[in-house]
Amino acid sequence: MFDTLQDRLSEVFKNLRGKSRLSEADIDATAREIRLALLEADVNLGVVKEFIANLKSRALGAEIHKALNPSQQIIKLVNEELIAILGGETRPLRFAKRPPTVIMLAGLQGSGKTTLAGKLGLWLKGQGHSPLLVAADLQRPNAVNQLQVVGERAGVHVFAPEPGNGVGDPVQVARTSILHAMSKLYDVVIVDTAGRLGIDAELMQQASDIRSAVNPTEVLFVVDAMIGQDAVNTANAFAEGVGFDGVVLTKLDGDARGGAALSIAKVIGKPIMFASNGEGLKDFDAFHPDRMASRILGMGDVLTLIEQAEKTFDAEQTQKAAEKLLGGRGEFGLDDFLQQMQAVRRMGPLSKILGMMPGMGAMKDQINNIDEREIDRLEAIIKSMTPAERANPKILDGSRRTRIAKGSGTTVTDVNSLVNRFFDARKMMQQLGGQMGGMPGLPGGRRQPQRQAARPKRGKGVSGNPAKRAAGPAAVPAAQQQPEWNPADAFGLGAKPSDADLAKALGDFQLPPDLQKMFNQKNQGPR
Repeated sequence: MFDTLQDRLSEVFKNLRGKSRLSEADIDATAREIRLALLEADVNLGVVKEFIANLKSRALGAEIHKALNPSQQIIKLVNEELIAILGGETRPLRFAKRPPTVIMLAGLQGSGKTTLAGKLGLWLKGQGHSPLLVAADLQRPNAVNQLQVVGERAGVHVFAPEPGNGVGDPVQVARTSILHAMSKLYDVVIVDTAGRLGIDAELMQQASDIRSAVNPTEVLFVVDAMIGQDAVNTANAFAEGVGFDGVVLTKLDGDARGGAALSIAKVIGKPIMFASNGEGLKDFDAFHPDRMASRILGMGDVLTLIEQAEKTFDAEQTQKAAEKLLGGRGEFGLDDFLQQMQAVRRMGPLSKILGMMPGMGAMKDQINNIDEREIDRLEAIIKSMTPAERANPKILDGSRRTRIAKGSGTTVTDVNSLVNRFFDARKMMQQLGGQMGGMPGLPGGRRQPQRQAARPKRGKGVSGNPAKRAAGPAAVPAAQQQPEWNPADAFGLGAKPSDADLAKALGDFQLPPDLQKMFNQKNQGPR
């Protein structure tokens, strides 16, 4: 959605790379380009004016870091201002002190509330909660049936006492759902209300009555990120007529400019709490302003990528594969490769995963042209092999490869390509693991075996005469004596420190909390 804005900002930053310092004229020109980029992305005019004013004030002030070049300085300031526009910090969902927690969804018709109710229910279920979906949209045709289908796909129960299609009282349904949730021990109730075609006073009153009946812990305004500037006007109307606590953005995977979505949090003063970026029920997560700003600036979203990997990859299975790859237990084979490839696929489309990696903005076209069917072909080739062939691909001769190609519906060239790429990748990872092996403190590093002390050899400058050799180094001319090389000299550290000195120097050293937590988890994990 933010591809156009990302491209324009990248062009602005590129023009600054050749400059050694920023003049006032440079800052004015850069601010003008950024202003045009934001306006073209459909960002609210008032938000753009405030953004540019803050940017110029900080760029001309004393906030510039001397260690950064002009391009890095502007990127840092733009990143911080984007985070401020998007809400500043992540706003977590509030839960009632006494269950059930009631979440009411409101918004325009067609904004995706019903589907989002299922996504939110699945997300809460993954957080360890027991959610209940309530079909309080009794006006739109088949809205109740749609919620039941979505709930079944998400594995979340649905409370639907009325058939809908204009039949039933939505206020009574919402009120009854709370009693039902308490009796069945559901700890979260998600109320799906009727959507509005516009600013409808009657339906606004209905939403207000439902809010009074259920006294929700959170009221979430669901807005389609593609509707443009009208999103801000609609949000203002709902804020005055019903009131809400947070915003949920849907359809962030669309091809609209999406700048209005950036404006809502700043204009309305309500945080964006969740975002939906796909049609799948799992394409939904909490909204993080800093991560979204990082994506817009083309710097990727590593934290989200790590979180998805932690949810998808089996820690014990991954540990065993790493040990095989580094030569600890057996040999890394195509079975292990297939398991890891399937785990990556469960994280989502490859284009979306690669898009979260830093620096991939310049390869946008290549990423969008990735053929997901290629992975299906690779999987078919591997599954057409026997267990022995997958465990040891070195036994694949010409006749075996021909058989595999026929069994997988591919060509021998495809089989050869897969096997060759597998061997190259395995070799590269083993070399990387070997380099890390000398650093036993690093995750994945191997403990180096202790070697026996080598016998002293007769080198240059050592006399072959036993009498001279017994006299020691003093008998050797000074010009021929070779001083013992100290690795510390290469780093300007002088004499080699003793073990006691090292222990004393490292005694007060502490890792950052996040890094220490990662090492603790690594040490407590399966071995």
